[in-house]
Amino acid sequence: MVKVIGVRFRTAGKIYFFDPLKFNVKRGDHVIVETARGVEYGTVVGDPKEVEDDKVVAPLKPVLRVATQRDMEQEAANKVKEKEAFKICLEKIRKHKLDMKLIDAEYTFDNNKVLFYFTADGRIDFRELVKDLASVFKTRIELRQIGVRDETKILGGIGICGRPLCCHSHLSEFVPVSIKMAKEQNLSLNPTKISGVCGRLMCCLKHEEETYEYLNKKLPNVGDYVTTDDGFKGEVHSVNVLRQLVKVLIENNDEKEIKEYKVEQLKFKKRHRKDKQDGMSDAELKELKELEKLEKQEGRSKLDDN
Repeated sequence: MVKVIGVRFRTAGKIYFFDPLKFNVKRGDHVIVETARGVEYGTVVGDPKEVEDDKVVAPLKPVLRVATQRDMEQEAANKVKEKEAFKICLEKIRKHKLDMKLIDAEYTFDNNKVLFYFTADGRIDFRELVKDLASVFKTRIELRQIGVRDETKILGGIGICGRPLCCHSHLSEFVPVSIKMAKEQNLSLNPTKISGVCGRLMCCLKHEEETYEYLNKKLPNVGDYVTTDDGFKGEVHSVNVLRQLVKVLIENNDEKEIKEYKVEQLKFKKRHRKDKQDGMSDAELKELKELEKLEKQEGRSKLDDN
């Protein structure tokens, strides 16, 4: 076991582990650490904890120091410089007539490098742009092409839930998301309802996937026939997954009615779940194809990130 703290940097969304040494640091503190990019200013995301040795990428680098007032002032000054660097880079992109969208500019803490993040539909030949920028900033320049999900993660925003976007607020890495998750949660397959600000399937579909899979295993499917504890037989009309309630269409004295039961009150043999695609209208099938496109884009985005 080794003692570590997790540190997050402003643009890099992942959490990296460092050795806290004897520094008394806690969540929310700022620290100065050495990374592959150089000396960086980061935010501690949790109190020191013990983790297995194999979960840490060796060598585990130490915290150089807890951020001082001077460090904080330098970080603030860097942010001001980044705004000016962003404007200059925009002008240079227009000058070179490059088909790219500038997302963010970032100085490393020690000012040894300026990074520019951008999106583009294909590969961009930005060699002349880099030379132009290097002549202005007199330091190392790095242009990094990112995907639309990374763009949203950097810029942030508000989701349809009314809360800050998960990717911007707490997700350290993007998780694979699929249409199957939406089907499992019985959500509408309308792309506008289950795709996020970035245009990809919403990350939050993953959050409750395991819970829905577990609860759905206990329930009959719509259309299954069940026997109730009060002696009726009927067809499942609908289910409430979270409440574990089932509405059953039963025939009582030659009259049909819908009664609600707890799943424990029913006996049934669970059949293979019907695909939600069965019985869909042409419009719904068209929407499903749009979703499948989103899912393919999701897969390509993951490959690009790697």
